[in-house]
Amino acid sequence: MTETETIAYDVVVLGAGPVGENVADRTRAAGLTTAVVENELVGGECSYWACMPSKALLRPVIAQADARRLPGLRQAVQGPLDAPAVLAHRNYYTSDWQDDGQVRWLEGIGADLYRGRGRLAGPRTVTVGDKILTARHAVAVCTGSRAVLPDLPGLAEVKPWTSREATSAQSVPGRLVVVGGGVVATEMATAWQALGAQVTVLVRGKGLLNRMEPFAGEMVAEALTEAGADVRTGTSVESVSRSDGTVVVVTDTGERIEADEILFATGRAPRTDDIGLDTVGLEPGSWLTVDDSLRVTDSEWLYAVGDVNHRALLTHQGKYQARIAGAAIAARASGVADLESDAWSAHAATADHHAVPQVVFTDPEAAAVGLSLAEAEQAGHRVRAVDVDLSSVAGAGLYADGYKGRARMVVDLEDEILRGVTLVGPGVGELIHSATVAVAGQVPVARLWHAVPSYPTISEVWLRLLEAFRDH
Repeated sequence: MTETETIAYDVVVLGAGPVGENVADRTRAAGLTTAVVENELVGGECSYWACMPSKALLRPVIAQADARRLPGLRQAVQGPLDAPAVLAHRNYYTSDWQDDGQVRWLEGIGADLYRGRGRLAGPRTVTVGDKILTARHAVAVCTGSRAVLPDLPGLAEVKPWTSREATSAQSVPGRLVVVGGGVVATEMATAWQALGAQVTVLVRGKGLLNRMEPFAGEMVAEALTEAGADVRTGTSVESVSRSDGTVVVVTDTGERIEADEILFATGRAPRTDDIGLDTVGLEPGSWLTVDDSLRVTDSEWLYAVGDVNHRALLTHQGKYQARIAGAAIAARASGVADLESDAWSAHAATADHHAVPQVVFTDPEAAAVGLSLAEAEQAGHRVRAVDVDLSSVAGAGLYADGYKGRARMVVDLEDEILRGVTLVGPGVGELIHSATVAVAGQVPVARLWHAVPSYPTISEVWLRLLEAFRDH
C-alpha cells in the first residue's frame, strides 16, 4: 500500500493549458509557491488540438487564396496544395504532440508539475495520485472544456471526429461531413476543402457564425460554396452509421449523405465532471460562476479561470483572465482586503463583459469585438450601425484583385462611443486589435478622427466608417 504524502503550497493550479500556465506565471512572479497538476500534455488544448494546429493548417490555405487574387502570382499557384507538407508543418507546430518544451518553461518559472488527474478533496486541498497538495491561498481550476457530441443512437460506433481529430488527422479524407456552423465548423471546413476533401456542411440554424453580424456568416458561406463545399442550412442530422468504412448520414428530410469522416462541431462542455467539485459543495460537470477577479461565487479560495467559467471560450480571453486572477491571488495573499473593481483595475476582468475580440480564420476572415447590432439593441443601448464596403479602401484593392469585404461599427448615439466592430474580408484579423482598443478604451468618436490611418492600408476603413457616421 502506497503511503500518501502531503505537500503545502501557496497556490495549486488544476490544468496546465495556456490559462493554467499564465496563472502559475503570475503567482510565481509574485513570489508564491505554486503547484500545477496536469493529466494530459502541458500546453493544453490550444497547443495540441485547437489554436496552433488549426491555424497551421489554415495558414497555407489563406496564403494560397491571397496569392490567387494577385496578378503575377495567380498562374504560379493554380495547382493543389501539397497536403503532406501542410500536415507535416502542422505537426511541427504541435511539437509532434510532445510537451518537453512546455515542461521546461514551467520548470523555468519555478512551478512544480504533478502528472495525473487532480481532484479537489475539500477546501484548499487537491489530491493527485498518492500526493495531497494543500493551498494556503488559492486553488485555481483551469481545466478547460471538451467537445460535446449529440445524443444520436450508435454514434460512438461511428467514431466521429471532434475538434481534436479534425486538427490532428494525419491524412485527408476523401469526403467529410461537418455538422455545425460555428468557428470550429467553418475553419475546419475551409482547411479540409482546400486540402482536397469534398466537404458538406450541415447547419441546423439559418446560417453560419450566428454569434456575429449576419453578413459575416453569409460571406463565409458564399466563399465556402465558391471553393466547392456544399453548405446546407436548416438541416438536422437524424442518424449516423458506418459500414465498411463509409459514414452514412440521414438528415431530417430523409436524405442520405455518404462520407469517409464526419466532424461534429456542436458545442463545448466544462471539464469539471471529475475534479471533486462535490467535496466543496459544487455540482460536478457544471460551469463555475465567478466574480470579476475570477473567484468562484461564495468562496474565499477557489478560482475558476478560462473556459470553465463560461465567460468567453477563447484562449486569448482565458489568458487575460489568468493575468487578472494571478494578480488578484497575489494581492489577497499580501493582505489586500478590497480590490479595485473599476474598468482599468488589474484585478477585474471587465473586458469579458464588453470588449471580447475574436477572429475566425476562414477565407475571408471574420473578426469582431464587442456587441453586434442586435446584442447592443437587446442590451438597451440606443445605437446605429455604420457599414462600409471594404473594397472602397485603396489598401484593399492593392491587397487583392476583386477584394470582397465589409466593415460595421455599432455606435452608441448617447455616449458616441463604439459598442462593437465587425470586419469581414481577407487579412482583417490583423485589424481587429485597433477596434478592440477603441471599444475597450471607450474612445469617443470625436477623438477617433485624430487616430490617423496609414495610407494605403486596409486600416483606412476607419476613416471611411467615421465619414459614413458623419454623413448620415
